[in-house]
Amino acid sequence: MTATEPAASDAIAVDRAPQPAPGATPSRSPLIARAAAELVGTAALVAVVVGSGIQATELTGDVALQLLANSLATVFGLGVLIALLGPVSGAHFNPAVTVAEWWTARRAGAGAGVTARELAVYVPSQIAGAVAGAVLADAMFGEPLVKWSQHDRSAGNLLLGEVVATAGLILLIFGLARTDRLRFAPVAVASYIGAAYWFTSSTSFANPAVTIGRAFTDTFAGIAPASVPGFIGMQLIGAALGLALVAVIFMRGGTAQDRSAAP
Repeated sequence: MTATEPAASDAIAVDRAPQPAPGATPSRSPLIARAAAELVGTAALVAVVVGSGIQATELTGDVALQLLANSLATVFGLGVLIALLGPVSGAHFNPAVTVAEWWTARRAGAGAGVTARELAVYVPSQIAGAVAGAVLADAMFGEPLVKWSQHDRSAGNLLLGEVVATAGLILLIFGLARTDRLRFAPVAVASYIGAAYWFTSSTSFANPAVTIGRAFTDTFAGIAPASVPGFIGMQLIGAALGLALVAVIFMRGGTAQDRSAAP
């Protein structure tokens, strides 16, 4: 065997390997590894959101500064988590993203996105991670480990904010996927969430798992359990709207060169 033969055989092996999914999930890692990445990533994200909120309220009574500190910590934390765990699980950390990818992948064939079995593993992992992250943040700051939030967020304008926030998030993620630019996801997604903290009335939960986790803490980032179903319902509506926008704005057609040149 010559020195060039291994390289040739490697190239053939790469060609025959499963291709990356067209949505937000990369080539397949073992499912247990992906589930662990989703659990740990969602836990860390909620710990950042809840912990920075507690820290901010302890340091200042200015609500604007509290929100600024909370949003900045979330931007940095989310960007790091996506960069770290994206190659393993796609760094969904969000049932709305997972369900959206499963929905778009149903007719794309084997290996094209999240399967129903993977959906059934990802979503419980994300929810368990979110609850664990809230409990961890409370523990770090000496708060009761579980204390249901008293923050009522059931107003109609807040529910509308969740539709807008989630639709924008899904449009961003799947728009990047459609244009083969998911490499920008750590910066783009984190930046969007940071902006949505400020331009949406609900401060952009945009995530059913995170919403559930935040009900377990009666601190700055909490949400009353009675407000959770409404938020999740609006998030799912927003996800559907986001997918509809992706289908219209990033409509398939033209040459591959035309699509790659899309802004």
